[in-house]
Amino acid sequence: MNSRPIFLIIFASLIVAMILMLIPLPDWARPYRPEWIALALIYWNITIPKKVGVGIAWILGLCVDVIQGALLGQHALGFAITAYIAIRFHQRVRVYPLHQQAMFIGMILLPYMSLSLWILGILGEDPKTWVYWAPVVTSVIVWPWIYLVMRAVSKKVLMF
Repeated sequence: MNSRPIFLIIFASLIVAMILMLIPLPDWARPYRPEWIALALIYWNITIPKKVGVGIAWILGLCVDVIQGALLGQHALGFAITAYIAIRFHQRVRVYPLHQQAMFIGMILLPYMSLSLWILGILGEDPKTWVYWAPVVTSVIVWPWIYLVMRAVSKKVLMF
């Protein structure tokens, strides 16, 4: 199998996820933005863990840190932990129905969000409301569509 098309698909999906992360939203919708990059990363960790591993997650997290102006390493560590958990359980998760996969996604996003909350607390910028956890809920809700779209695109491109 030629690895060039799959590399292009992975790269394109991560770029699209970054664009979705950067799209401006109204003030009321900003806290509910799904974790697009984490979802794309988890999809590839579950689908082809040997090509998208913890190192890619770390590099991607550093890029997000630079783009968002966050503490360098904050998202990198969170994405690396998320990728490790997804890779560790990828064989089980692949056979789950979509609603169970979505619950798994929520469970592995919790350590990522908890780590970010801890770092924000150390910096004195901790959120004061429960809305901080809203991206976990919206990510769980959008996971089935993310999974189906990315699976269809990757299968269609790999058929050629």
